Order: sequence, then C-alpha cells, then structure tokens
Amino acid sequence: MRTRALIIALIAMASAACGGGQRGSSLFRQYEYEEEMYLSLDGSATLYVNTSIAALNALRGTSFDAAPNARTDRDAFRAYFTTPDTHVTRVSPYRRSGRRFVSVRMDVDDVRKLGETAPFAWSKYQLTRDGGLFTYRQDVGASAGKDVGAVGWTGQEILAFRMHIPSKIRFHNTKADVGRGNILAWEQPLTERMRGTPMSLEARMDAQSILYRALILFGSMAALVAVAFVLVIWWIRRNA
Repeated sequence: MRTRALIIALIAMASAACGGGQRGSSLFRQYEYEEEMYLSLDGSATLYVNTSIAALNALRGTSFDAAPNARTDRDAFRAYFTTPDTHVTRVSPYRRSGRRFVSVRMDVDDVRKLGETAPFAWSKYQLTRDGGLFTYRQDVGASAGKDVGAVGWTGQEILAFRMHIPSKIRFHNTKADVGRGNILAWEQPLTERMRGTPMSLEARMDAQSILYRALILFGSMAALVAVAFVLVIWWIRRNA
C-alpha cells in the first residue's frame, strides 16, 4: 500500500508540474472537469476530482464561490467530498485560463457504493467478476445543469473520466487507444454534459493485477538465481 501510494503521488506531482492540473490522453490535455480513478481489483480506489469551481457548480449543483479573486475554502471542499465511503486526503487549489480550479484527492472504500454519495450520485457503478475477468461499468446520467453565468467558457471545454486499470485490459469502449500506464479516458464536451447527454464507461480486465504478476515473476527469477548460486557452490566444492 505504501508503494502504491508513493507511485500515485509521484504521478500526480508530475502531472501538476506539467501545467497545474493539466492531464489527459496527451501530456498537455486540459479538462474543465475530470474524475481520475486509480482502481484496485478489490473495489477500493484512489480518486481525484480536478475541476474548475464553475464547472463543479454547473454540473453538480453546488454553490462554491467561483469569483476569480475569491479565496478557496479548502475546508468547504473537504466537507463536500467527505462521505461514509470517501475520505479526502488533500485539497489543492490552482488557477488556469483566469478561472479557479481545485484538485481533491480521496480514498474510496468501495467504488460500487460511490453512486450512493452526493458528489457522485449522477453515476451508477458496477464492478463484477466472471471467471478470470473483472468488468467495470459506470453509467453517467444527467448533470445539475445549473446556470453559472459568464465564467469565461468558449464552448470548446471538455471533461473526462479517466481510469488507471490495475491489470491487463481485454476490452474497453473508449474512442481512443489505451494510454501509457494502462490508462483509459472517456471524454465529452462540457456543453453535452450540461445537457445531460448520457455516458457509458466499460472496461474488462484480467482478475490478476499487473503488480502481482510482476512480483511473481521477480520472485521466480530470484529463486532461480538462488538455486543457480547453490549449484555453482556445490560444483566448485565437489571439484576442489
């Protein structure tokens, strides 16, 4: 768990260093709203919500102060995203294109219960196993569609749901290839999300994680090296 947390932190830091929250299918992809999930096969996850405050108000119906010169109340965002199933570990404000953004990191106990929480109630989540495959499905329904006035949007803004898959991907319904690091990304124009155009996210993956396979391979190689070392010592002593 410590290793996994360190890897996630390093990836997040690298992402932030490349433009203050710039993430996406390419290095400089910018999203107005993004849910980025690091999924585990047991159903737990680390989840980031990276969003402009205006987009959060418009999509989820919140009333955070989105004024460009206002102070970001970290405690208010922490309180909003804290639920019985989500545990906020960091709130990081930043700015882009004259708008205030916030990045909220949280640990999720069980992704199958996320739809029961207020911040993520617009989605229905499933994680099921059938033999040697896990299937993740997320159906995103209507947004709040709240009018937030003139906030500097051009109509070209997009949002994304991104997933870091823990095992080999056997199927996905994105419109793009699997990203480096076993990442899937589903994108939608912000205007479509405001209208409530539904999204359906699906991915099927092996029931054995890539990390587990790597550890097994490493352990096997270490065992072979040890056996070879013992055999060499035995041969040297036998022929001395």
